[in-house]
Amino acid sequence: MTLAKQMPVNAIARLVGEHDTRLWRILKHYVDEARKHLDMSEVHRAGVDETSRKKHHQYVSVVMDLDQSSVLYATEGKGAEVIESFAQDLEAHGGDRSNIEEVCCDMSPAFISGVKQYLPEAQLTFDKFHVLKVINEAVDKVRIEEQRQQPELLKKSKYIWLKNPDNLNDHQKERLASLRLKDLNLKTARAYHIRLNFQDFWKQSPLEAESFLKRWYFWATHSRLEPIKQAAYTIKRHWDGVLRWATSRINNGILEGINSLIQAAKARARGYRSARNFITMIYIIAGKLEFDLPT
Repeated sequence: MTLAKQMPVNAIARLVGEHDTRLWRILKHYVDEARKHLDMSEVHRAGVDETSRKKHHQYVSVVMDLDQSSVLYATEGKGAEVIESFAQDLEAHGGDRSNIEEVCCDMSPAFISGVKQYLPEAQLTFDKFHVLKVINEAVDKVRIEEQRQQPELLKKSKYIWLKNPDNLNDHQKERLASLRLKDLNLKTARAYHIRLNFQDFWKQSPLEAESFLKRWYFWATHSRLEPIKQAAYTIKRHWDGVLRWATSRINNGILEGINSLIQAAKARARGYRSARNFITMIYIIAGKLEFDLPT
């Protein structure tokens, strides 16, 4: 199984002089056998995210145990049915859907409705990466609009506004300082400050979080920057799930890391012939399964 994590299956097949279809059958057999013995009785906090299987919007959704950092379940699609089938799989492995206390996901309406319907005791936390993505996209829309009026000033500045100051290289820091000095009324700079201010939300205690978010919301909705206002309205529509971060402190950072490993394996293999093969590899990479291999 270790070799399968490191090399594409078709490369292993060439190495051992076997057809890769047979190797996939063997891998699927051992993954299925290992999953039969999976105990989900102690799963209480789960993260859900989708990963791209192929071009043209073909996805596989992954559910992870956030306490054990292991993939519990993977299936095709990214709708509410993903949560339904996970709940069924959970109970088939000794778990109880009413024991799921926290779920972290993006702001997909399908995931939200699925969690509410099939994991009724779970509190929803919206993943901080996806929340910040909403605001980043708003900042970039402000930049694009302003760049049409001041093309030379803002040309090639996109990533300066989307990174935190500490993550800028020396050249980017100089450029940012220069832009601030040239035009203190730059709309993009105002949007950038609103974005940076929002990030302080992640540092708030449960007692301080809501008042902080209300102040930020007032600032954003009175900014006279339409994309920023729309981002704030999106936050408002998802208020409870954004605010839940202050209590749950969960995010899908681990899942994002696993997704990177999955996509790297997919790139090495130049894609997978079927969704089943892709899902099998996800379990091998991140399922933390115990395989009863012949010796």
